[in-house]
Amino acid sequence: MNTHSAEGAPACRQWRAGTLTYTFAGIVALFFLLLAGDFVWSLRERSVGVITQLLLKQHGASDFLVGLYLVALPGILGLLVGPVISYRSDRHRGRWGRRIPYLFFSTPIAFLGMVGMAFTPWLGSCLHRISGLQGISENQLILTLFGVSWMLFEFGVFIGNAIFTALINDVVPRELIGRFFGLFRIVSLATGIIFNAWFLGYAETHYMMLFLTVGGIYLIGFMVMCFRVKEGEYPPPPEQPEQRHSPLAAAGTYLRESFTSGYYLLIFIAVTLAAIVFMPVNTYSIFFIGELNVPLDHFGKYIAASYVVSIVLSYPLGVLADRFHPLRCGITVMLLYGISCLVSGIFIRGEAGFAAALIAHTVLSGTYFTLTASLLLRLFPQSRFAQYQSAQGILGTLAMIFVVPLIGKLIDLSGNYRLIFYAGALLALLTAMLLFACYRRFRQYGGPDHYTPPEPENFPNAH
Repeated sequence: MNTHSAEGAPACRQWRAGTLTYTFAGIVALFFLLLAGDFVWSLRERSVGVITQLLLKQHGASDFLVGLYLVALPGILGLLVGPVISYRSDRHRGRWGRRIPYLFFSTPIAFLGMVGMAFTPWLGSCLHRISGLQGISENQLILTLFGVSWMLFEFGVFIGNAIFTALINDVVPRELIGRFFGLFRIVSLATGIIFNAWFLGYAETHYMMLFLTVGGIYLIGFMVMCFRVKEGEYPPPPEQPEQRHSPLAAAGTYLRESFTSGYYLLIFIAVTLAAIVFMPVNTYSIFFIGELNVPLDHFGKYIAASYVVSIVLSYPLGVLADRFHPLRCGITVMLLYGISCLVSGIFIRGEAGFAAALIAHTVLSGTYFTLTASLLLRLFPQSRFAQYQSAQGILGTLAMIFVVPLIGKLIDLSGNYRLIFYAGALLALLTAMLLFACYRRFRQYGGPDHYTPPEPENFPNAH
C-alpha cells in the first residue's frame, strides 16, 4: 500500500516485507490478524497437550506411553510429512500465496482430530461393551482409539506449525520481527493464564467440552486469518532441470541443500538440543505433583502466575532481541536455566520448593523462547526458510522420539521425578556450548550488523 504526502510535508512512515509495503495502519491490521491467529494457536497449544496428559493417565497410561504418544509418534509423523510440505511450500506459487493454501488445508484436519479425542472415551466404552472384546481391557481400547485421533490432530498441527512461522517470516517486516514476537509471546502467555487459572481444574471431568470448545475456536480463528492475511509476490523458485521434477530427485535436492553445510548442521543441532532442554520438566512435572501432594488446581495457578511475570517481560525482551541479537541472548538465558534446574533438583522438598522451581522453569524457558523466537528467521535464507526449518525439525524430531520417552522410562524404573530437573541442567549446559559455537560461525558470515546467510548455490560442494 502506498502513501502520498504534500510537498514539504514529512512522508508517512512505511515498512517493507518483500513486495509488501505497509503504512502504520497496515502494520496494525497485519499484527492484529496474526496475533488473532496466535491466540487460537496458543489456546490449542496450552490446553490440548495437558488435557491429553491427564486423560491418558486417567485411563492407565504409563509415563513411557505418555512420552510415546505426546512426542515419539507425532515425531515419526513429522519426519514423513514435514520435509515434503516445507519443500513444496517454499516453491509453490499460486493465487493465494505459498503459505495460506497449506494453512487452509491443515486447519480442518486438526479440528477433526480434536473432535475425535473429545468422544474417544465414550466411544471406547460403548464399543467395548457392545463387542464384548476378550483379551483387551476397556482402557486399552480407549487408549488405542485415542491414539488414532491424536495422530490425525498432530498431522494437521504439524503442517500448520511449520507454515504459520514461515508466513510470519514472509509478511512481517524484518526490522519489526523481534517486537512482533514479543507481542506474540504476550498473547500466548495471556492465553495460558486464562486456561491454567480458570479451566485446568476441569480438565479431568469436562474434557469433552474443553476439546470441542478449543477445536471450534481454533477452526474459526485460523480460517478467518487465512482469508484476511495477504501474501506478496515471490521471486521464481529455484530452477530445476527437467529430470529433477520426480519425487526422488526432489528428495535428493532437499537433502543436498539442507545437510551439506557444516554451518547449518551446527545450527540444526544447537536448536534441536535447545528445544529438548525444557521437555523433561514440561512433560512430566504435572505428574510430580502427585508425589508431593500438590493439588492440580494449585499447579495451574503456579503456571498462571509465572505467565504473568513472562507477560511483563515479553515486549522488553523482544526489544532486547532486536538490539543484541537472539543468539547472544539465548546463550545467557540457557546458562541461567541450567543453574536453576540444578538448584531445583537438589532443594525441592515440598509444595513451596516445587512452586519456586516450576515458576523459575516457566519464566526462564519463556524468556529463552521470546528472545530466540526470531532466531531461525534471522539465520536461514528467506528463499528456503520453510525447507531449512523442516530440516532442523527432522533432527529435533529424531532426538525427541528417543529422549523424552527414555526419560519417562527412567522415571518408571526409578520413581524419581527429580530426574527431570537434573536432565534439564545437563542439557542446558550442552546447549549453551553449542550456541556459542554457532555464534562464532555466525560472526564469520558478517555478525549482527552485516550477516548474509549462505545460499546452497554458494556451498563449497555446489555444482
